[in-house]
Amino acid sequence: MKKRYHVLAALFLLSVITYLDRVCISLAGPRMKSELGLTNEQFGWVLSAFAIGYSLFEIPSGAWGDRHGARRVLTRIVVWWSVFTTLTGSVWNFISLLATRFLFGAGEAGAYPNASIALSRWFPLAERGRAQGVIWTASRLGAALAPLAVTPIMLTFGWRAVFHVFGAVGLVWAVVWYVWYRDEPRAMKGISNEEVEEIETRRHLQNVHQSLPWRQVIGNANFWALMIAYHLNIWGAYFYVSWLPTYLQEGRGFTEKDMVIFGTMPFALGMVGNLFGGYATDILSKRIGLRWGRSMVAALGLATSGIIILASAATQDKIVAVVLLSLGYMFKDVALPVTWAASMDLGQSHSGAVSGALNTAGQLGASIVSVVVGYLIGWGGYNAPLVVIGSLLLVASALWLRVDVTKPLFADNSEEKRHDPV
Repeated sequence: MKKRYHVLAALFLLSVITYLDRVCISLAGPRMKSELGLTNEQFGWVLSAFAIGYSLFEIPSGAWGDRHGARRVLTRIVVWWSVFTTLTGSVWNFISLLATRFLFGAGEAGAYPNASIALSRWFPLAERGRAQGVIWTASRLGAALAPLAVTPIMLTFGWRAVFHVFGAVGLVWAVVWYVWYRDEPRAMKGISNEEVEEIETRRHLQNVHQSLPWRQVIGNANFWALMIAYHLNIWGAYFYVSWLPTYLQEGRGFTEKDMVIFGTMPFALGMVGNLFGGYATDILSKRIGLRWGRSMVAALGLATSGIIILASAATQDKIVAVVLLSLGYMFKDVALPVTWAASMDLGQSHSGAVSGALNTAGQLGASIVSVVVGYLIGWGGYNAPLVVIGSLLLVASALWLRVDVTKPLFADNSEEKRHDPV
């Protein structure tokens, strides 16, 4: 097997661990709220604290990875978040939980931008959509596995043990990554000369230590269309990651044990959506060109998701509701690998900083929806957030029609307007 697929496998495992650590708090949420005496609004602020910390440090962590490489930076990121995952199991009140989750988010910031940096170093352009699809499929696998892993531990040892166990897993990954991975393919032990040549002649080789020209980026309408579309996408994503167990149990009458099946279903279908989106964008880009090969896949996925989520809010049947929610998540996730591949297309040698900006926009959406959902539930009931989220996904779909990934963000990269065979 080619060495770049070993790298992808390591990043796949990282993505699984990332979402195991993120989703466990939503599954433990009802018990945490009860023991710590939290209201829905306070729990929303706890979830938002993670997203705020994450968004504040996304761009610096991505830019740091552009400069120093994914080997060192991802190691720091995973060690930090694993420590604060463990500490979440030792909190004693609202304030301690709020601070711990903020620091957890600050530490995890940059994980996916630095994974994109690794992909940009190791994968040629024609394979990036699929590679991103694999990584984001892994995130949904982690979220799907979370109920299966969390529920037995929580029922046997309590919710605090969940965080202690999951924190240890990330530390193991960090040690293996630092010892084994190399930022440049030619430095990897055991790689063939043929694979090095294949990678280096089919990717865009540039100086990875340039400073990012932010003035040029901020004035780019293409950049803003992608950022806002992703911001709105994450409104939908974070509802599932942070509020789904509470919605299903308190809003639809499912039990804690039901979460093993119904809490897993959306994320299992999300895996399908990510794989389909990653492969579809690469195939269509080859047939109809990179711009519409990216934009059409993302726009159709988000539009379909928005319509299905609005339908889920209208149904009275709880089984139909969870099936529709699961399908809505699947179609929403079709756009996810396309979005991250687009950030690599637009950012090129600055893919870490640009994808960091992308995820900052996304996590701002996460921080808002985490708080707003609690208030929307109090104002209009448990289905009110779904009406808002479904509508915003339709807006995100329309924005994708304005995104043109064949126009790089930087003038010095203008020769790279995607004449490569994809």
